[in-house]
Amino acid sequence: MYNTHGENRSTLNEQASDALLGIIRDLASELHPQSQLFRKATLDSSLDRDLGFDSLSRVELVLRIEQAFNINLPEQTLAAVETPRDLLRAIEGASSAPPRVIETGVARSLEVAESAPGETGTLLEAIEWHERTHAERPHIYIYSESDNAEEITYGALMEGARAVAAGLQAQQLQPGQTIAIMLPTGRDYFFSFFGALLAGCIPVPLYPPARPAQIEEHLRRQIGILNNAMCPVMITMPEAKPVSRLLKPHVKTLQHIVTVEELAVPQGKPVTWNARPRDIAFLQYTSGSTGNPKGVILTHANLLANIRAMGERVQVDSSDVFVSWLPLYHDMGLIGAWLGSLYFAIPLIIMSPLTFLARPQRWLWAIHHHRGTLAASPNFGYELCLHKINDADIEGLDLSSWRLAFNGAEPVSPETITQFSNRFAKYGLPPKAVTPVYGLAECSVGLALPSVDRGPLIDAVKRELFMNTGRAVPATVDDSNALRFVACGLPLAGHQIRIVDADGREVPERQQGRLEFRGPSATSGYYRNSDATQQLIHGEWLDSGNLAYVAGGDVYLTGRIKDVIIRAGRNLYPHELEEAVGSTDGIRKGCVAVFGSTDQKTGMERLIVVAETRETDSERLNELCRRINSLAVDLAGTPADDIALIPPNTIPKTSSGKLRRSTARARYESGMMTGQKKAVWWQVTRLALTGLLPQLRRIRHSLFNDLYAAYVWVIFCLMAVLVWITVACLPRTAWCWAAVRKAAKLFQLLTGTRISVKQLAPLPAGGSYVAVANHASYIDGVVLAAVLREDFSFVAKRELLDRFVTRVFLKRIDVEFVERMDTRRGVTDAKRIALAAGEGRSLVFFPEGTFTRMPGLLPFHMGAFVAAVEAGIPVVPIAIRGTRSILRADSWFPRRGTISVTIGAPIAPDGSDWAAAIRLRDAARAEILKHCGEPDLTPRDVTV
Repeated sequence: MYNTHGENRSTLNEQASDALLGIIRDLASELHPQSQLFRKATLDSSLDRDLGFDSLSRVELVLRIEQAFNINLPEQTLAAVETPRDLLRAIEGASSAPPRVIETGVARSLEVAESAPGETGTLLEAIEWHERTHAERPHIYIYSESDNAEEITYGALMEGARAVAAGLQAQQLQPGQTIAIMLPTGRDYFFSFFGALLAGCIPVPLYPPARPAQIEEHLRRQIGILNNAMCPVMITMPEAKPVSRLLKPHVKTLQHIVTVEELAVPQGKPVTWNARPRDIAFLQYTSGSTGNPKGVILTHANLLANIRAMGERVQVDSSDVFVSWLPLYHDMGLIGAWLGSLYFAIPLIIMSPLTFLARPQRWLWAIHHHRGTLAASPNFGYELCLHKINDADIEGLDLSSWRLAFNGAEPVSPETITQFSNRFAKYGLPPKAVTPVYGLAECSVGLALPSVDRGPLIDAVKRELFMNTGRAVPATVDDSNALRFVACGLPLAGHQIRIVDADGREVPERQQGRLEFRGPSATSGYYRNSDATQQLIHGEWLDSGNLAYVAGGDVYLTGRIKDVIIRAGRNLYPHELEEAVGSTDGIRKGCVAVFGSTDQKTGMERLIVVAETRETDSERLNELCRRINSLAVDLAGTPADDIALIPPNTIPKTSSGKLRRSTARARYESGMMTGQKKAVWWQVTRLALTGLLPQLRRIRHSLFNDLYAAYVWVIFCLMAVLVWITVACLPRTAWCWAAVRKAAKLFQLLTGTRISVKQLAPLPAGGSYVAVANHASYIDGVVLAAVLREDFSFVAKRELLDRFVTRVFLKRIDVEFVERMDTRRGVTDAKRIALAAGEGRSLVFFPEGTFTRMPGLLPFHMGAFVAAVEAGIPVVPIAIRGTRSILRADSWFPRRGTISVTIGAPIAPDGSDWAAAIRLRDAARAEILKHCGEPDLTPRDVTV
């Protein structure tokens, strides 16, 4: 231990500085083992530019200093210090008291609020509803470095927002103009956001500078966004205002830079603005890129649709408590945590990201003391809790109230999920609490969430097969080399996801492809950026930019199409840094690769810079590393985790000279990106060979799929004509059915489709029954015709009688028809079918009535079960699996695949009334759900 207080102050200061530099050098050597920068660390070295410490590295540094010196540094140390000398001053003035945690006790118990404002069409209508209904209900508790929370009620929020709105309108702003908000977490942010909406303006959240010393360079990075959004006003903090004047010459529209204190009009009464659901609620700029800013347009309708769908999926109400440290400029913190809590009258306990980074245990203690039920974080936040919190800091912690711990906004690590669940289980964390989710700003925030009672699901697939073909084939339990992916749940209600190949065709289940989506939460495009919007929207579908596959209805994210690097929830775009590094004297221009590499120990993504240089002198190489780190801080806001300076002609490129980042990353991770210079002919040959095989494989795969689809349609058309003529001419129904069965089996054989049948119990001997099957594809009827041996009759919709071809064919095979649109005629048809069943005929129903392109078992109609009850005959449940992948709804492109059919045991009715029919339906549906391999899409509380 070290103590900076004593008689010989000078000597002790010397000891403290030596000890401090030792800690810094040790940590720097761990972070950058291939660099020599840390050896020259002095008290005046820059922590980020010279030593490569990013925000998370600073967290570790502060923790080590506190342990070594037995002190408690203020949380602002993370933001304020720039050099080891700054740290030394902080050490000298630090208290020896142990770190504090939130110990204010449980927030006062709140009564469950009235139902959420379900009929509102805008955020303004929602907050006005809350103000009218319970103005004094606490909405937000804000924690700063002190242990006392600042409370904001719904009424206080509206009062503060009206004051800001009046001030904005006094600036002669017009409805529809944009307002930049660059504020840290605090009451000013909340007032400003809704103040802008009340004034009829469009909020544009910007992230505030991480450290005071970086205000100028931070503001310069916002110029592209401010110009794109055409903001006339920026609301910021007092300390940033003087430097913000630098922006005005670069942003023509920017007229006023104000603080909330300057803007707010006491007792202000703004002119009422009646927003409409389709009006823009705010612009969410995707973080990271400054050269081509993309502001996602989100309307009130988009946001409310997303908030309601997420709330329904995770079953939230006003009895929940949300505890958040997420930044309010990020969609997960702004929409998921704050606006979602506001809508459902959920108390929001919030602290700044800096508070969390400095003391991650404060987040957990806040959950403990406020009995938090909901909390969210990117993967790195859970990693921070795992590795930066000592058991002594959380002695007595109780997390038993935490029912959902959302993990999203960046790649979710299977290891993080497992380790976090295991470590905090002894503190009461429920085993199903950790909940991986998937979303993106272009879909407001949430797109796929699992059900609340399932818990995390991890899929292990065969590595080599997946890497070579994109097929996610389950690996064996003992496969230590398996790839593991995390299930992120099902699409939200009203939303759809599809996985497509390079040609835009939907791929089968467990095949990797590009993830596209659509739904009421989806953006209409990027603000004033038509080129980016055209790349985003493909007809009715939006391109997520992610690679994924679907299995059992769950979405599994596997990577990003573009090489965007996600660090601590921020997007870092390689091309900007590559161009800047390539312009550095001593680095070969166009020969720089920047990519993310996942740390196998922590699951976090590291920023790697690989650059070619002809320099060999160690001093010169160290200087280049320092320059590259400085550029990384300027452009990406974070230093590089590793810088590899390599000889010329080492970085892999395409034949046209484009960087192959994925190949560079693979070589780096395998240790092949070394400084050993290879002969040019060998590099060219290896480059050609490594690129040729995957390209040939893709061409072969695409050609095979096209030829197979064409072959299937030729076979189908030929057989359809022959079967129709045969059935139309045969005099007996039994003969017609014999011809159909043989044709179905021949079609199966000619198309190479393997059908496996598993019969769990014998069918009723000599008696009739009602068979019910799930409906996933157009070919389900052909499959049943091929596998069912007994004579039976399909029950089909009456609309099929309108066409001559289908009418003749279906009548000849004795199909029964029912009316779906006319209720009176439908009742008559149901009675007729029940009579037919009672006369000894076996019937086959698809009780879902239709099918969709997304996996999932829809609710069942009652017709089949009423018929079975009235006739007193059993129901045979049949689960069909695999047909959706072969031929999906809205697609006419068949693919190869295998089909399994599970014929369940007959279920006899236990009565003759409506209740007996419902029990029969539920029993049959549960059996089909068990074997069909698809999720349950029945809404909650559905009884008919």
